[in-house]
Amino acid sequence: MPFIRTARGARRRGATRRRRPHRLGSHDLDRWLDRLVDVAVITALAVGAVALVLTLLL
Repeated sequence: MPFIRTARGARRRGATRRRRPHRLGSHDLDRWLDRLVDVAVITALAVGAVALVLTLLL
């Protein structure tokens, strides 16, 4: 099935082009929580790797 093209040649991405209402601060909080989780996972992986290396060497 061929894509339906608009007059400018861009692909259509749905029937409506409405944006979601922006809640103040919700996106910022999500971004900080994502960064916090990233730091926690990287720290846990680093601690686990150090513990594995120390276990194998000692």
